[in-house]
Amino acid sequence: MKLYGYYRSSAAFRLRIALNLKQLDFDNAFIHLRRGDQSRTDFLDVNPQGLVPALEVDGQTLTQSLPIIEYLDETHPEPPLLPRDAAGRARVRALAAIVACDIHPLNNLRVLRYLHGPLGHDEEALGTWYNRWIDAGFRAIEGLLAGDARTGAFCHGDQPGLADIAVVPQVVNAERYRLDLAPYPTITRIFETCMQLDAFAAAHPEKQPDREE
Repeated sequence: MKLYGYYRSSAAFRLRIALNLKQLDFDNAFIHLRRGDQSRTDFLDVNPQGLVPALEVDGQTLTQSLPIIEYLDETHPEPPLLPRDAAGRARVRALAAIVACDIHPLNNLRVLRYLHGPLGHDEEALGTWYNRWIDAGFRAIEGLLAGDARTGAFCHGDQPGLADIAVVPQVVNAERYRLDLAPYPTITRIFETCMQLDAFAAAHPEKQPDREE
């Protein structure tokens, strides 16, 4: 397996966690997004869409982190990342999708390029936009998790799964932008529990040996 990813990318962070939880060996192919590596001819030969992250596995290149993680869960079922019951799987998929769709949108280069137009290079203003969207998404997730009998040590029960894999990178992003996490005690507790596991801790952007600024 080969993972094409940017060390600071939330989606690549998710895949590193999933691969670690499954104890799967993979090679890291560092794609520096801000340098434009995703547009290189050699990368487009592998992945014509130029999407990052991408995973080369079983003779094909897969893209989009959540479907890739579900693929890994189907092909390497232990430990499971989705509940066995249909309602549980739907809940966990919904939690992960809220993170990917409602919290994540500003953490991509197209939106950043747009914001750099009206905001120039005002990093403080960009941080305000980040926090606004991350805060709104966290508020939704906290409401779904807090007081729900299905929330245990992790987002769903007492084993880490797809929802936790989605939430953890966004907490790291929130910490980078100094968002106050006090209103989200359930998310904070789950994050701290996850980060005690080697699979999550080793996937942290600061732990990547090929990271570059």
